[in-house]
Amino acid sequence: MNANTRITVSCTDRVGLISDITGRLFDIGANLGATSFVLDHGRAGFATSCELPDTCPLAECEAALRELPMEKADITVESMPETAPLTSAPGATHLIECSGVDQPGLIARLSEIFIEYHANIVQLSASASSEKDTRVYTARFAVAIPTDRAANCLATLANTAGSLRLVFRFVEL
Repeated sequence: MNANTRITVSCTDRVGLISDITGRLFDIGANLGATSFVLDHGRAGFATSCELPDTCPLAECEAALRELPMEKADITVESMPETAPLTSAPGATHLIECSGVDQPGLIARLSEIFIEYHANIVQLSASASSEKDTRVYTARFAVAIPTDRAANCLATLANTAGSLRLVFRFVEL
């Protein structure tokens, strides 16, 4: 899923609130991504990044949520900019891309390797998409790798990516 919308709702809590909000979002065709809910002193906080269908503009989504019975509701529906493709980064020596089936801890596992080789991440871009009933995760790193450590760092990244069944690519800048 490529999230294109961020939705936040803050209102007085009540039984059935999450069901109502997520049900309404389902009805308008939203595909939820990262979602959270917190209750603080009777005030409910719901937040999600989601994908809205082209047939549902932001204003229509907000209007649909405002129809729900919520007291003292603050509702924000805003577009999220697409992650720009990582094609260059000042100070980076390599652009690295790893993609494959989404797994917990991918960025953590890969970024730990950079520490070992004194490489510094200059920029990071990550996204997930659905392809043939599989969630594919792609992480792109712009990294400054010391020249004398680059070959070993890239080999370790390639081996780790392979063990995680990821496709590994890099470009030297």
